Amino acid sequence: MSHTATQSQPKSLDLQHVFSWLMSDGILERSEVKAHYNRAMDFRKHGKAGLHPLLAVAQCKLQTHDAPHRQLTIEWLTEWFAAKVNLPFYRIDPLKVDFTRVADIMSAAYASRFSILPLDITQTELVIATADPYQTDWEAEIAKISRRSIKLVIANPIDIAQYTVQFFALAKSIKGANKSTGQDLALRNNFEQLVELGKSNKQVDANDQHIVNIVDWLWQYAFDQRASDIHLEPKRDFGSIRFRIDGILHQVYQVPAVVMIAMTARIKLLGRMDVIEKRRPLDGRIKTRTAGGQEVELRLSTLPTAFGEKLVMRIFDPEVVVKTLPELGFPPLDAVRWDGLTSRPHGIILVTGPTGSGKTTTLYTTLKALATSEVNVCTVEDPIEMVEPAFNQMQVSHGIDLSFADGVRALMRQDPDIIMVGEIRDLETAEMAVQAALTGHLVLSTLHTNDAPSAVMRLLELGVPYYLLESTLVGIMAQRLVRTLCTHCKAPGGEMSEALWKTLTEGWDIAQPEVVYQPVGCPECRQTGFRGRTGLYELLTISQPFSKLIRNDCDIHALHRQSIADGMKPLRIAGALKIIDGVTTSDEILKVTASLT
Repeated sequence: MSHTATQSQPKSLDLQHVFSWLMSDGILERSEVKAHYNRAMDFRKHGKAGLHPLLAVAQCKLQTHDAPHRQLTIEWLTEWFAAKVNLPFYRIDPLKVDFTRVADIMSAAYASRFSILPLDITQTELVIATADPYQTDWEAEIAKISRRSIKLVIANPIDIAQYTVQFFALAKSIKGANKSTGQDLALRNNFEQLVELGKSNKQVDANDQHIVNIVDWLWQYAFDQRASDIHLEPKRDFGSIRFRIDGILHQVYQVPAVVMIAMTARIKLLGRMDVIEKRRPLDGRIKTRTAGGQEVELRLSTLPTAFGEKLVMRIFDPEVVVKTLPELGFPPLDAVRWDGLTSRPHGIILVTGPTGSGKTTTLYTTLKALATSEVNVCTVEDPIEMVEPAFNQMQVSHGIDLSFADGVRALMRQDPDIIMVGEIRDLETAEMAVQAALTGHLVLSTLHTNDAPSAVMRLLELGVPYYLLESTLVGIMAQRLVRTLCTHCKAPGGEMSEALWKTLTEGWDIAQPEVVYQPVGCPECRQTGFRGRTGLYELLTISQPFSKLIRNDCDIHALHRQSIADGMKPLRIAGALKIIDGVTTSDEILKVTASLT
């Protein structure tokens, strides 16, 4: 390892060297260094024992001397320090670390003693993170034991300390749970398990403390990573854990097969599901809290597969329903038009789009705003997505012949003002929704169509008479979700081609942006360049000219032309406007609107 920082290398990193380098690089003014040094020394004396020099400097909240005046955060200081000592700077991404494998390299006590953390292991090399490359007493010993060369990288000392605790504790729990079975193969529900009947079939106890620790970690980690879904997927020899973050699935970890069986059993137990029943799909729900004390609801769904039970947990954030329409991504004009539609005393309003396009969130947000003490809001859902005290919610149950249509029929006798039907799937449900609207109720529901005008065609295909649609339909909204650029790192990325802009704007006269923003990647967005999602909306209000076009033999192109004349902006145009505002990219818009071409 070569160092460019000083002629004499220190035995361990200290404040004197850090401030000397900051001064020599012109980052701090020479005349102020002494005062800053004394403040940092105070932090080290009165702070936690062994406070890393870079952390002591970061706590002084200093700024670079030259413009632009950036704060010397721990992240900035660590990256700067890595460059000083000619070593790679590494941001630890826990999704990419196989912690049970790297935990075999050394003990947790050994890692803590030297403030190092193994991150990766290959046939010939160990990648180990440190925040003090001068402290190398451990290097020869680990190289000899592992029979591999050591590749040092510099990482944030806070991350090293935090993940050392997490990785080793979790690796211990997984190994402990696996060891308690005495067998690596205990797939009682594996269709290929028949040949293994002579082997031990001992199961891990779902209440085993190791399993409790693993499940607790899994949930907390999913909340920290802003996951919307957790997938536990059994395979032949192991179990795979994946998170969906901003609409994209990420591989998180693989655990021994028996550990996944026990994790699934533990979660089913907490969700009041039948732990013994593994042959048919089951549903359940759990309410828990984040580390910050915020309530979170998990909706559980199991599915019998060739290698055992697959479990998916959908994470619902209760804060979603208290968001305003602009926070969901509604343009101001569309928010006003939507509020106008939903304040009607009766009629049918539809929200359309594929699964996972945010339809339920839009409906819940709308109903939450409408559900005052003077109004009776009733819903019939399959399943109830989020339990909301402001609504009267009913769940469809096919086992007792309680369908959407039966639910609406029952709700009609409950003196409702507003009825939300989870989804119109068949003619009977559509007819009940129409009857509810005709008798003076506001009905909101969802439908699976590509765009707003197509919803009319879909209802006609189901068999709803055109004259009933003409008299009850008041508005249709199609929507999609797109990933938004991370506000911490997005950067201007040059011009967009004229051909691409024409593809996006579909003949609309919208000026092409001179500069478009591109994803970069930073710790805030896990190096993806995207953080969070926003909605694209296509809002069709049913005008009198549009109503006259609703016939059994109506033309979808005529419906589309009239809806645009009535003020509807197609989804791609909504996307183009988001690009102009620097919210997202053309790739994201094209990806979610590909079905519209």
